[in-house]
Amino acid sequence: MRARLALAVSGQLVEHREVSLKNKPPEMLAASPKATVPVLVLADGTVIDESREIMHWALGLNDPEGWLAPGEAMDALIATNDGPFKHHLDRAKYPGRYEDAEAVDHNAAAIALLAPLEEQLCSSDFLFGARPSLADYALFPFVRQFARIDGAAWAALPLPGVQRWLEQISASARFASIMEKRPLWQSPLAVAAQSPQ
Repeated sequence: MRARLALAVSGQLVEHREVSLKNKPPEMLAASPKATVPVLVLADGTVIDESREIMHWALGLNDPEGWLAPGEAMDALIATNDGPFKHHLDRAKYPGRYEDAEAVDHNAAAIALLAPLEEQLCSSDFLFGARPSLADYALFPFVRQFARIDGAAWAALPLPGVQRWLEQISASARFASIMEKRPLWQSPLAVAAQSPQ
C-alpha cells in the first residue's frame, strides 16, 4: 500500500501485478525468494523488495509534493514504526501466530508508541507540518491496521490527533485511487501448467 502511494505521487509508470499470497506466482518467487510483497523489478533487472526502499526509489526520481523534505528527522519515526510498532501490531492482531503472545500486552505497547505521534499531530495536520511527507504515508498503513483490530476500542482511545490524521488520509482521493480492486494477475507459467496436454 505505501509503495503504491509513493509510486502514484511520483508519477512512476509500473506494470502492477496483483497476486495471491496463497498462490504465489513463480515469477515473483524467482524475482524475490523472500516471497513477500511488494516486489519491484526495474528495467535493468534490479529487484527492490522492501516497501520503504521502493518509496525512496520512486521519490528519489520525482518528489513533486516534497515528501522527502523533512529529511533525517523522519528516519527515527519511520524506523520505530517499521520495527517496534509493527512487532506489537502483528502480535496484537494475530496473537495465535506467535508463541506466548498476549494480545492485550502488545495492544498496550502499540498504543504507547502512538503517543509521540499524538504530540506531533495535536499541533499540525501532518507529522511534519501542514503538508504530508514520506513519514505520514510510511506510518499510515500500519496505524490503519491497528485501528481496524477493534474499531470501537480505537475510537475510545485518547488519541484525537492520530484519529483525525488517520481519517484524513483514509478519506483522501489518493488513498481511494490506490485501493481500487484489481483482478489477480495470472502467471503465464501457471496458466500453461493448467492447460490440458
